[in-house]
Amino acid sequence: MTELHQRRRTLWTQGAQQSVTALRAGLLAFALALLTACSPSEGANDAASPQPKASALATPAPADRASDTTPEPTVRNVLVLGDSLSAAYNLAAEQGWVALLDARMRAETPGYRMINASISGETTAGGAARIDAAITEHQPALVVLALGANDGLRGLSLDETRTNLIRIVRAAKRVDAQVLVIGMRLPPNYGPDYTEDFFTLFSEIAQAEGAAHLPFLLEPIALDEAAFQADRLHPTAEVQPALADHVWKALEPLLATQHYTVNH
Repeated sequence: MTELHQRRRTLWTQGAQQSVTALRAGLLAFALALLTACSPSEGANDAASPQPKASALATPAPADRASDTTPEPTVRNVLVLGDSLSAAYNLAAEQGWVALLDARMRAETPGYRMINASISGETTAGGAARIDAAITEHQPALVVLALGANDGLRGLSLDETRTNLIRIVRAAKRVDAQVLVIGMRLPPNYGPDYTEDFFTLFSEIAQAEGAAHLPFLLEPIALDEAAFQADRLHPTAEVQPALADHVWKALEPLLATQHYTVNH
């Protein structure tokens, strides 16, 4: 082999070796890049994984730690146990007197909220059957008892109505809840004796059980035919504020008593 050929072969061999080295380096870099893409970094993994809410993760500043020791304001529930007259029958829920009273109560006596557990068609027997569960669930500071109208309209035994109402009142008192008993009147066609005994029933229970009493829920509108829907039984949306104002007069003093008891 001539010297020229030897030099060419040497140069070719060196070039080949350099090419192989460069190729290996390129393959290694590619493999590392591929491995990195297939194995997410810590930051990428955090972004893909579900995260706890920020409030649960954030470390509070010293000022925040101080605020953590401040007890949250106590919210006391006012449980309304009634029938269709309280359940905003044929109206939007926010139009009913209970919802209107709730808004007023939150504005004028902060710390209270209404829980409307009224059911259209409910009788005192139905209320007595579910009062324990309702008290357990809502832990009321005050119970507004507005049942009895359906008992009277069906001509049910006044003794049964009395027993059921007393059971509800006593269930509330067992958890130290105050009670507002709201009464009802019946149309005169049920006979003078039944209608009068029915009306006085509510005041008798309230007095005997130490409960507050509002004699007649519909008193502000009872003589106004235009205040009722086509069935002539259920009030219209337009008169719900008047009913709310009427109940408020009996309810507000009880809220004030509750507020004083809790804070002193």
